[in-house]
Amino acid sequence: MAATLHNHIQDYIAHLAIERYLSPRTLESYARDLRQFGHWAEMLHLGAAAIERRHIRDYLGRRRETGLSPRSAARALSSIRGFFRFLVATEAVAADPTADLRSPSLWQTVPHTLGGAEIEALLAAPDTSTTLGLRDRAMFETLYATGLRVSELVGLTTDRVRLDPGFVRVVGKGRKERLVPIGLAAIEWIERYNEGGRALLDRDRRPELFLNHRGGKLTRQGFWKILRRHARQAGIKTHLSPHVLRHSFATHLVENGADLRAVQMMLGHSSLTTTEIYTHVARERLRNLYDEKHPRA
Repeated sequence: MAATLHNHIQDYIAHLAIERYLSPRTLESYARDLRQFGHWAEMLHLGAAAIERRHIRDYLGRRRETGLSPRSAARALSSIRGFFRFLVATEAVAADPTADLRSPSLWQTVPHTLGGAEIEALLAAPDTSTTLGLRDRAMFETLYATGLRVSELVGLTTDRVRLDPGFVRVVGKGRKERLVPIGLAAIEWIERYNEGGRALLDRDRRPELFLNHRGGKLTRQGFWKILRRHARQAGIKTHLSPHVLRHSFATHLVENGADLRAVQMMLGHSSLTTTEIYTHVARERLRNLYDEKHPRA
C-alpha cells in the first residue's frame, strides 16, 4: 500500500497500544482490518486525504458481497472510524469521511451498482466484429435489460425469448415462471447475434440461446470469466459480478420512478421487502451526488 497510508496505520496501531493499552489480540484485530482496507485503497490509488465516505461504503459493500458477516463488517467499520478520528486529531487529514456514516443496519445490505458511464463502457467492450463478441454484447445487453440471475441467463432457451412483442419467459427459483420485458437495444443485439453468430456456434442444435465457444451450454463460471475480462477492457476498477448488473438494473429502474411492485415481479422476488433495498441504494446515490455537487455539502 502507499507508504503514507501504511505509516498512518502503523502510527494508529502504536497509539492504541501505548495510549489506549489495548490487548495484543485486539490490536491484531484492528491491524488486520486496517491492512485490508489499506490494500484496497492502494488498488484505487487513494491516499488518506483522498478517501471519501463513498469509498468507504463501496469497500464495505464489496466485503459484504464476498461473504463478510454483519458482525465482522460492523467491526471493520469501527476500525476505520477510529482510524480516521485519529487522523483528524493528529491533523493528518482535514475531514473525517466516516463522521456522517449511518448505522451498519443500512449499509450491510446495500448492494454495489454500476453508474451509467460504467454500464455504457461495459456494453461497448466486446468486439462485435467477431462471433463471440456479438454473443457477449447480446448477453450483457440482455442481463442489464432484464435483471436476470446469471443462472437464468445461461439457462435461457430460444423458445422462451419472444422478441416480438419483447418479453422473455424465465424459469426462476423454485421453478417459478415469470415474464420479463426486454428493451429495444437488447432485442437488436440478440437479433444480430442470432443472425451473425449463433448459427456458427450451434453445431449440435442446442436449445440455449447463449452458447460457449465450443457450441455447448455456457456455465455460470464461464459467464463470470467473460464478464470479468470485458470489465478489465472497459476500465471498470470496482468489483463486478453478474449480480452487480442485476442490482444495477433494479436500482436504475427505481431511480427513474419505477413501481416497486413491478420491479419485484421482474426480479422474481417472493417478498417486496427484498426489493425495497433498492430504494436505499437510490437514496444513497442521491446523497453522494449532493455531497459532490453542493458547495456547502
